[in-house]
Amino acid sequence: MKVLLLMVGKTAEPWLQQGVKQYFDRLNHYLPFEAKILPDIKNAGKMKAEVLKQLEGELILKNVENSDQLVLLDEGGKIFSSRGFSEYMEKQMLGGARRLIFVIGGAWGFPEEVYQRANGKISLSRMTFSHQMVRLIFAEQLYRAMTILKNEPYHHD
Repeated sequence: MKVLLLMVGKTAEPWLQQGVKQYFDRLNHYLPFEAKILPDIKNAGKMKAEVLKQLEGELILKNVENSDQLVLLDEGGKIFSSRGFSEYMEKQMLGGARRLIFVIGGAWGFPEEVYQRANGKISLSRMTFSHQMVRLIFAEQLYRAMTILKNEPYHHD
């Protein structure tokens, strides 16, 4: 199974870019992994939030095939412990899907069409993080999940 992480917009901060790249590079040791940045919408600052969400949603859905498992990183999603997330990943890997797609949306979240297509939602915390910070946090947690599944000494209970 291939894991694809879709992200709306670029990461502006160099320190975040460096951290995200470090974990993305590590992930390739454990599974086929790809990260794809969806381009920023032009003139987004002049748009109403609902219009911007709709356009971002169209970009997201253009990258999803019918056979894909689509999981949104969303504040209303299920909260896992790190070990619980590793168990979730193991089930997904054994579930037979060709691609598992995680999506980090823009600052305003997802439109209804994306929620309807989604197979699930995961929340990284009850707190809210910037969509740029979520990239680093999720990449580290995905890496942690893979090390747990391989019984490597990265995670400590």
